[in-house]
Amino acid sequence: MQEAIDFLSSKSPVFLEIIEKYGLPPIPRRPQGFETLVLLILEQQVSIDSAKATFFKIKAYKTCNPENMAVLSDEEFRSLGVSRQKTKYIKILAEAVLNKELDIEGLALKTAREVREELIKLKGIGNWTIDIYLMFCLEEPDMIPLGDIAVVNTMKELFNIHDKQEMEIHAEQWSPYRSYATYLLWHHYLTKRNRKITY
Repeated sequence: MQEAIDFLSSKSPVFLEIIEKYGLPPIPRRPQGFETLVLLILEQQVSIDSAKATFFKIKAYKTCNPENMAVLSDEEFRSLGVSRQKTKYIKILAEAVLNKELDIEGLALKTAREVREELIKLKGIGNWTIDIYLMFCLEEPDMIPLGDIAVVNTMKELFNIHDKQEMEIHAEQWSPYRSYATYLLWHHYLTKRNRKITY
């Protein structure tokens, strides 16, 4: 991690300022697999805490595996706090695993590009979900998830860049450590707002 921080600070001194002010960022880690993808679907466009609460309700109700999620009724999902749209996405994911269209375990052996090509085929799994899965589960060091509102808002604040394409171009200088740059941007965003997240 030190190597990444030294590299990033040499490119953008603001990263050093974040560390001096708030300390080192946590490096989010999650287990690979179906459960994490379900959690990421639940996290789309809502807070991590609210998504986790729903996720724990599902797990308390039934083991969160493809077999159970494929047959859980829409009413059961609704009673657990899952929207109709996310219910559909979870079922699509479960069926893709059961039909062997998706080999989640095999993703670890693929490149980031291959993982993206594999997962993007599934309705309900977009670039943000894939970016986070690559970063948290497959420990991909070079992602900048510009579908993430906290990353976008922090880049606006710290670099005065307001266009996503310009953000992408600006972030190229942080390669091959863009994931670490992301962790620092999140760290700034959350700590400044006195928010603590358990990934």
